[in-house]
Amino acid sequence: MIDLTTTYLGLKLKNPIVASSSPLTEKPDTARQLEDAGAAAIVAPSLFEEQIIRTSLELDYFLSKGSESFAEALSYFPDVGRYSVGPESYLERIQELKKALSIPVIGSLNGVSSGGWIDYAHKIEQAGADALELNLYYLPTDPAFNGIQIEENYVKLVKDVCSKVKIPVSVKLSPFFTAIPNIAHQFVAAGAKGLVLFNRFYQPDFDIEKLEVTPSLTLSYSDEMRLPLHWIAILFGRIETDLALTSGVQTAEDVIKAMMAGAKVAMVASTVLKNGPIKILELLTKTEEWMQAHDYNSIAQMCGSMSQKNVAEPAAFERVNYMKVLSSYTMR
Repeated sequence: MIDLTTTYLGLKLKNPIVASSSPLTEKPDTARQLEDAGAAAIVAPSLFEEQIIRTSLELDYFLSKGSESFAEALSYFPDVGRYSVGPESYLERIQELKKALSIPVIGSLNGVSSGGWIDYAHKIEQAGADALELNLYYLPTDPAFNGIQIEENYVKLVKDVCSKVKIPVSVKLSPFFTAIPNIAHQFVAAGAKGLVLFNRFYQPDFDIEKLEVTPSLTLSYSDEMRLPLHWIAILFGRIETDLALTSGVQTAEDVIKAMMAGAKVAMVASTVLKNGPIKILELLTKTEEWMQAHDYNSIAQMCGSMSQKNVAEPAAFERVNYMKVLSSYTMR
């Protein structure tokens, strides 16, 4: 009997497939389809710092009507499109998801600065979330704002959020830090129980006829998982925390690679959006078949088996691998 169970953020999961934040995890009916297909947990769509601050500004305006600064203050926030659900509605959705599902529900906060808005971490906990994913998404554009400042702000934010809740907090970070192991260590020291690698930055396109910037979402593909796979293999055994791989998980082979690198869970969204929730059942079935054919008894046995934990000089290993890759291409 193959044991697919794993533990992530202290949660005992029936398998390593977690449905990451997407429109499918937003409502109870579609989230239930994910659970029925085999998802071990779901991550709810994010509540954004901007949503909370905007709602607070509106409330403040109506409590002190006549403020001359209201319109100017609101102009700070661009149109957020479909992310128009207010903070209170978000909390109600967490409650609805918890009532509808028997698997863990992980709430999600998306922000970049400490402030009053992080009180919603506690409110998400009170709404019933089993854990909280803090999604750090910020693209620095000011040349005067240096990397040290950014990292200090992030670490303070993680520490402040973790201080608000008793449920475990994971940090979803980008791959663009200068020293990923160091910032990972700082996040864990600040209280994070898990790290999710990596956040995807969405680049808009230009419409050269209308002279407009056009938001464009491209779903991920398997090759994209090489970056998080690489870093999870480096971090496993060096940073004492649970690792989750996201971006590019499309096949059972991708799930297996994630586990071998050292991830506790593989998060899926794009492949489920393209193929429907039933895709999760296919991933689980084929993962179990592969494990049986290759004499693996459990996910725990597989976890970290291809990591760099036992490499004495990881940096030197990476340099040699870099040279091998450059010389591996053969002209036809």
